[in-house]
Amino acid sequence: MTAIKAPFPWFGGKSRVAHEVWARFGDTPNYVEPFAGSLAVLLGRPHAGKVETVNDLDGFLANFWRAVSHDASAVARYADHPVNEVDLHARHAWLVTRRDELVSRLMGDPDYYDVKIAGWWCWGLCCWIGGGWCSGQGPWQSVDGVFQKVSNAGKGVNRKLPHLGDAGQGCNKSTDLYAWFDALQARLSRVRVCCGDWSRVVTPSVAERNGMTAVFLDPPYPSHDRAEVYTHDTGDVAYDVRDWAIANGDNPQLRIALCGYSGHWDMPDSWYAHSWKAAGGYGSQGKGTRGAANAHREMIWFSPHCINSESTLDLLAV
Repeated sequence: MTAIKAPFPWFGGKSRVAHEVWARFGDTPNYVEPFAGSLAVLLGRPHAGKVETVNDLDGFLANFWRAVSHDASAVARYADHPVNEVDLHARHAWLVTRRDELVSRLMGDPDYYDVKIAGWWCWGLCCWIGGGWCSGQGPWQSVDGVFQKVSNAGKGVNRKLPHLGDAGQGCNKSTDLYAWFDALQARLSRVRVCCGDWSRVVTPSVAERNGMTAVFLDPPYPSHDRAEVYTHDTGDVAYDVRDWAIANGDNPQLRIALCGYSGHWDMPDSWYAHSWKAAGGYGSQGKGTRGAANAHREMIWFSPHCINSESTLDLLAV
């Protein structure tokens, strides 16, 4: 299978290390990704999956992947728009007002999606600089059709210049946007997309009853040690994820990968630690930033039943 990338920039994406992950997972019949993000590991899979489940708490993100898997051309039409500062602010404010209802609909109906929201969200994320896109944490709102700064900050959006440093990011620099989205639809056509808490998709009914299962855990890193780019205040969910990984690491039916920074925590000696360097992203823009330093601290811990990549690998073996 040919690897595909997400059509938008994403902080913390793991595309550079996806090959190492699949070398250690092998072609498991079941795959679960509780923190979907840009789906870099799923989209970098070298073989077709049988059962694949992804999840994310961010409704805009979950809606995008659902919408693309069902109607990629419609999403592409809404994402196909030049960089425009006025449109960026107007669409941003419009999206934020629909955030709560979107999440409720996604959680209430597994078949629901909105192509307009998906396309505008993707387009805006490509135009936006840094974090906070659609977070609802800003003082600017659309009031009776007029974009204005109001006192109850935290319900609107921030104003900033769009991304102008080069030809654009993600879908804004694609010469064949519709083919890109069609390829994503073909890849995601049978992927199950959930929206909610991560723990719902690592229960035995999801993660054990479909044969050997690979679980890729890439939670928001502990709050004291990460860039401020997340849409939701996730607290320190990483520690709960770590505890689940350790508790289930000896299960012979599970191959688990846990992402984090070196020094975050001690893992059992039976787990293999793989270090790698991130390519960049929001948190590493500029020399001397915390993100730039953290790019050298990236680690993935693999559970004992993952494949030993130092031996001869058979990616088709389970």
